[in-house]
Amino acid sequence: MLIPIFCLIVGILVGVLIGKPLTGEIGVYVAVACLAGLDTICGGVRANLEGKFDGPIMVTGFLSNILIAAGLSWLGTKIGVEIFLVCAFIFGMRIFTNLSVIRRILLTKWTDRKAREEKDRMDLERAQETPGATSETVFSK
Repeated sequence: MLIPIFCLIVGILVGVLIGKPLTGEIGVYVAVACLAGLDTICGGVRANLEGKFDGPIMVTGFLSNILIAAGLSWLGTKIGVEIFLVCAFIFGMRIFTNLSVIRRILLTKWTDRKAREEKDRMDLERAQETPGATSETVFSK
């Protein structure tokens, strides 16, 4: 978990220290590659929350998505078709879809935890009200 955060901080620092905006075709390729990378990261977080995360798949997916997106954008520029717009649209749609699923998963986990804490509190209160109840009775469930 710390490696992606560290890499993000390093990337931001490099971008701030260089200070030159990317212009022309290179800017388009980098923007599409960033969207592809962000899409892969969101998919990895989603897979982790669903218990389906696989590190090698994440790394290879990250690299191949970036290269394919930049390559398609380059090819589109060379043949006169603005494919980068399609890539940006698709990756943007996938990012928002993954973020909505991540939000639902986290919200469900949070509400389940709150309900479990409330149930445990109620069980503890009932056990304290019942004379002769032992702690084994309360915590055996």
